[in-house]
Amino acid sequence: MEDTAVDEVVGICRDLLRIDTSNTGDPRTTMGERVAAEYVAGKLTEVGLEVQIHESAPKRANLVTRIPGRDPSRGALLVHGHLDVVPADPSEWSVPPFEGVEKDGYLWGRGAIDMKDFDAMMLAVVRDWRRTGYTPPRDIVLAFTADEEAGMEFGSQFLVREHAGLFDGCTEAIGEVGGFSYTVNDDLRLYLVETAEKGIDWLRLHARGRPGHGSFVHDDNAVTALAEAVAQVGRHRFPMVLTPTVRTFLEEVSEALGIDMPDDPELAIAKLGPIANLIGATLRNTANPTRLEAGYKDNVIPGKASATVDCRTLPGQAEVFLEQLREVIGPDIEIEHISRQAALETDFDGALVEAMGAALRAEDPGARAVPYMLSGGTDAKAFSTLGIRCFGFAPLKLPADLPFSSLFHGVDERVPVEGLQFGVRVLDRLLRAS
Repeated sequence: MEDTAVDEVVGICRDLLRIDTSNTGDPRTTMGERVAAEYVAGKLTEVGLEVQIHESAPKRANLVTRIPGRDPSRGALLVHGHLDVVPADPSEWSVPPFEGVEKDGYLWGRGAIDMKDFDAMMLAVVRDWRRTGYTPPRDIVLAFTADEEAGMEFGSQFLVREHAGLFDGCTEAIGEVGGFSYTVNDDLRLYLVETAEKGIDWLRLHARGRPGHGSFVHDDNAVTALAEAVAQVGRHRFPMVLTPTVRTFLEEVSEALGIDMPDDPELAIAKLGPIANLIGATLRNTANPTRLEAGYKDNVIPGKASATVDCRTLPGQAEVFLEQLREVIGPDIEIEHISRQAALETDFDGALVEAMGAALRAEDPGARAVPYMLSGGTDAKAFSTLGIRCFGFAPLKLPADLPFSSLFHGVDERVPVEGLQFGVRVLDRLLRAS
């Protein structure tokens, strides 16, 4: 790889951070996705690639391009990243969140690690290939999507539903969130490769009661019934279930830390410091109340009260989870399904996985790739419906003390410049070897 590509990735990332692509979840206030897609299009057409921009709604755009490989009979590799970000309140940040500030060895800004860093890596690698005349071993399809941060309806879900032909021949994919390092000691860093994602069930709970005057004694109060159910859900810990991915991860971590795998896996996870909260959520199904709604006047007892619950389910646990939830809330609370996206899990094997490990070790001799499950969700949920085997691999070598997982959707999001340059070198090696 030319040194110019390693340098260029920083500038591209900075440019992307300066495009405010905040996704509020409301099409009326979401902004910038079309502008970012046009920026990406410019970077790709500048080096001779043909791109397709598909607008799913006004100003909401997705971009796809295909780079022909030497062997078109092989399954193509999809490399995808989203261009939208969650909103940021400038008053909470120590730097402006949309200015791409570089200081203290980091690029700061909303999207720095979620996930304009990987978008920039994708662009830098491909631009380098086109400048030097390199042809990859198999077709590479690049996809830059909108709306990942609010359910993917206008992004990857739209592409899969309306333009599935763009992904013909794709058998494997890489995207967020994986390939980042966890430092065990000076000689060993675990790089977590996402091979599984929890499912998403957004539910609305409804309690019904007898409406009446707020001054009366009232035993059939929908708000009271809902509040009791929501409190039960928020405090409940569902049973621990170790999926194959999580069990393998715990075995690898226990070996790396020099401990026996404990009867209580949470003891091992507690030793992981900055990523403990990321991994801890993959031990069980979870349900977190997020919104409440009831009433229309202060002195009227409403006949209905509702709550939204964000539920994340382990692979194979979706139906079991609903039975468990029903036991928690009781028989009288209604459950409405708002959205459901299935959990994913694949094996940690095959030529692509081997290439990931080799690419990491070539740039970091202390690297060891290990599988893990993401507690959240990504565009992989949409692309997997096309039969594509999806991995999270957006490589970053991180400082040992960086609170990486807390930066996702957090304040003062930032990516280390050296880690970004490391990532573009690893990605280049991987794509050349896969």
